[in-house]
Formats: sequence, structure tokens, C-alpha cells
Amino acid sequence: MSHPIASAAGAAPEVSWLSWSFEPAVILPVVVVGALYLHGWTTVSRRMPERFGAGRRAAGVAGLAAVVLALCSPLDALAHQLLVAHMVQHLLLMVIAPPLVWLGAPMAPMLLGLPRPVRRGVASVLAAPAVRRLTHALADPRVAWIAFVVVLWAWHAPALYDRALRSDGWHHVQHACFLATGLLFWRPVILAWPARLAWPRWAMIPYVALAELQNSALAAILAFSGRVLYPTYETVPRAWSVSPVEDQAIAGVIMWVPGSLPFLFAVLWLVLAAIRAPRPAYARS
Repeated sequence: MSHPIASAAGAAPEVSWLSWSFEPAVILPVVVVGALYLHGWTTVSRRMPERFGAGRRAAGVAGLAAVVLALCSPLDALAHQLLVAHMVQHLLLMVIAPPLVWLGAPMAPMLLGLPRPVRRGVASVLAAPAVRRLTHALADPRVAWIAFVVVLWAWHAPALYDRALRSDGWHHVQHACFLATGLLFWRPVILAWPARLAWPRWAMIPYVALAELQNSALAAILAFSGRVLYPTYETVPRAWSVSPVEDQAIAGVIMWVPGSLPFLFAVLWLVLAAIRAPRPAYARS
């Protein structure tokens, strides 16, 4: 697919809301993961129906659909003309798709969806000491939180952000970073079976709340900055009446208000879970 900015030479390219770009690099992995997930689901839901209800399956499929919506819908083309569209992409990849995927409890269904010889090979790889050390490190909430916040701020720095706008390769790297760190971040929050508890559940409340503060701080910078932070949006031909500064301010508001809701819902859910958790019984003296 030709890069919209590189190919623009006058009037802004027309973007139809019905134009979808089915990129093989996106569609093939999503189709494979979805097929494995749904195939394995038929087995695991029979064995453990109490853990794997229809709602979880719907959440997992919705998470994969959110990835396709972010990367294959007209949002992807509009992102090169409007920061608003790019912001919606980022929110889908960081705070919508990852929690939905984990709510789908994907690990057991996907493993059971593999052919038996492949499953054994994957199990042996996962059992290797080096791989276990790596997965243990990535499962550490401290690592996940730092990775999420660093990627959030780094890719919104003007130099890196403009580089992603001007290069398809860097744009793909940016989106991969958003999705990967989103999955890392939301994993200990959702704690989908068979994930093990790394921290007390109450510790996830400040974990999520402090990440939301980072999101809000960046959103405020975008919303209230009096100048365009990403020069590329000043040079690209625009088919929209909104100015680059207005576009940036609206993107900041979207990041601030709708973008904060997944964090706030997660905090509320964690607080309610902490209140409902059985209290330890103490022996009377």
C-alpha cells in the first residue's frame, strides 16, 4: 500500500468510509489466532463451562475485531490526515483490544486449538529455562507498567510520531509497540485463567490509576497546547475543514475522556472485587 503522505501531491486523497485495506500482515495473524481460539474453545468450554462461558468467547472475538478495525479500516488512511483518527487507532490498540482479548481467557483455548504434535512442541519451548525466565520477567507488573508508559510517551514525542507518519515501516513498528505493551499492561489487571497472581489484587488499583494519570497528562498537553506538536499534519494536504491545532485539541479530548474510561472502569471493577473479597478469619482470643 502506498504511503498517503508520500503520494500526496496536491489535494488530499479521498478516503471512503467503505474502503478497507485488508493487509495480509494484519489479517493473516488475526485469522490464524481467531481460528485456533474458536477451535480450542469447543474443547475447553466442554471441560470447564464455568470458566469459559459464551461471554468470554464474545470478548475474545471482539478484541481481535478491534485490532482489525484499528489497522484495516479507513481509520488507517485517515490517520495520515487527522490526528483524531490516529488517536482512535492508538486507543483501540492500547486500551480496547488488549483487555477484551484477556477477558476472552485465550491461552488455554489457543493451546488446545493447535494440532497435538505442534502443541507438544510449543509446550516444550515454553518449558525451556530461558523462555520461562523471559515470560516470568514479562509477567512482572513493574515491567508491564514501565513498558506501557514508556511506549505511550515515546511514540507521542514529536520526532518519533512524525517519523511514524512518514514511514510505513515505522508506522507498523509503532502499532506493534502499542498492541504488545497494551497486552502486557492489561494482563495482570484481567488475570485471565490460568494466569497466577503476582501482586495482591488491591495493588492493581494504583497500578491502573497511575497509568491513567500518564494518559491524562499526555491528553492535556495535546488538548491545551497552543501550537501544532506534529509538523507533518501542517504539511499534508487536508480534505477537512478542521485546522491542525483544532484537530490536535480534539484528539487530546478523545484521549482524555473516552480514553480514560477503560482505566476508570478497571479501577471500579478492582475496588468492587476488593470489597466483595472474603475477609480472612481471625481466631478469637
